[in-house]
Parts: sequence; structure tokens; C-alpha cells
Amino acid sequence: MRITTWNVNGIRAATKNGFLKWLAKEDADVICLQETKATEDQLDFEIRAPKGYESHWFSAEKAGYSGTGLYLAKEPLDVQRGIGIPEFDREGRVLRAEYKNVHVISAYFPNSQRDHARLDYKLAFCDAMYKWLEKLRKGGKDIVLCGDFNIAHKEIDLRNPKSNQDNAGFLPQERAWMDFMTGKGYIDAFRKFEPGGGHYTWWSYRPGVREKNVGWRIDYHLVNPEAADRLKSALIQSEVMGSDHCPVRLEIKD
Repeated sequence: MRITTWNVNGIRAATKNGFLKWLAKEDADVICLQETKATEDQLDFEIRAPKGYESHWFSAEKAGYSGTGLYLAKEPLDVQRGIGIPEFDREGRVLRAEYKNVHVISAYFPNSQRDHARLDYKLAFCDAMYKWLEKLRKGGKDIVLCGDFNIAHKEIDLRNPKSNQDNAGFLPQERAWMDFMTGKGYIDAFRKFEPGGGHYTWWSYRPGVREKNVGWRIDYHLVNPEAADRLKSALIQSEVMGSDHCPVRLEIKD
């Protein structure tokens, strides 16, 4: 099963920059999207119904903000929008597809903001996410949490850790949540296969930054510990353009 996640930073803008061509080549079973920035009725038919996929969308109440999406090549048992907590669900941050043996979740974690104004909100979201995942696990199915976490976990996960110690996405409180999750046994799938540095998923739009690979790894597949032996491979597609993020692919055994 191939599961790919991508923060497209606006699905309509990404489509103008080759998204649908990439989608056709990716040949994934599940595509998880974040920061779609559109309601379903704003999307052209070619975006809503590309060949081989059914699509699902969860938009924020605020226009042009946040939002998640799913492209599914295999019909799911169920699709859930949100986690049942209005303060998070009104921003369209979580979309879940349930299959026979696995829950695949597209999640767009809050940005704590340059002045840390939304740090408490983000940490509350992280706490709610963990509790929700644990409830899902009790059902006996595996979990693949995909998306933009807006957190670089360790110093190896960004180019300039020393100068970013007090910046959103690398704050001690944010990183501590990732420590907590991995301490509970959740697996950062990419790190299972690649221990080295220089692998990033987001770059600033400032000129030359992406070309010099001055980036952050903030997009993940986080997998429950019981699924460890199902993981086959993980790949960051840094060559794929169309957003300030790039896609990340995970292969798991069916």
C-alpha cells in the first residue's frame, strides 16, 4: 500500500503548477493533502475527480485557510471529518479514511506563529490528537498519521538548528510532544529507513533557499508501534515542485 502526504499550500495553486501530472504518476493508494485552502464547490471537476480516485475534502470555516483532503484509489469503509472537537474541527485540520486493517489520517497541525501566539492552541491540538489516536488503536487497526506537523523534531531535521531555537516549529514544547509520541512507541517512518541529515520537506520561498537546501523536515508519517513490521520504505520527493513543501511517500505491506 502506497500512502503519500503533501502540504500543497493551496490545491488550486498547486494544480496550476503540475499537481495533477504528479498525481497521475504517483500511483498511490491514498494521497493525503494539507493546507488545501478551498471548499469542495470551489474545485474544478478535474481536481475533485481525477482518474482512478475518489476525493474527500474538509475545509475550514475561514475562507482560504487550512483544510485537508484525501484521494482514495480504494473505496474506504468510512471517512471521518474532524476529531469531534469544534475548536479544531472548524479549521478543517483532520480527515480520516478507514480500511479493513488501517486508519489513514491526513492532518494539518497548527502553526504556533512567529510570536508563539498559537502555541497553547497547538499543544492542545497535539494532546487531543494523541488521545484520539489511542481510542482508534483500541479498535485493533493500524494507524498511519500523515501530514504537516509544523514541528522539526530533532536538530538533524532542519538545516540551521542553532539559529532557530526560539522559532515556531522548533520550540522545546513542540519537540517534547514528538519525544512523547516516539516514547510511546509511535514510529517516525522516514527515520526508520534514513538516519542521516540533509532531508527536508519544507523550504522558505525566499530566493535561493530551496536551491541551497536550507530546509526543515516537518511532514511525517507517524505509525503505531504494532505496524513496525509492515513498513517497507519511505521517500521524500524533494525534486517535486508546486508548493513550499514536497510530497513524502510511505510503502507499507497490505
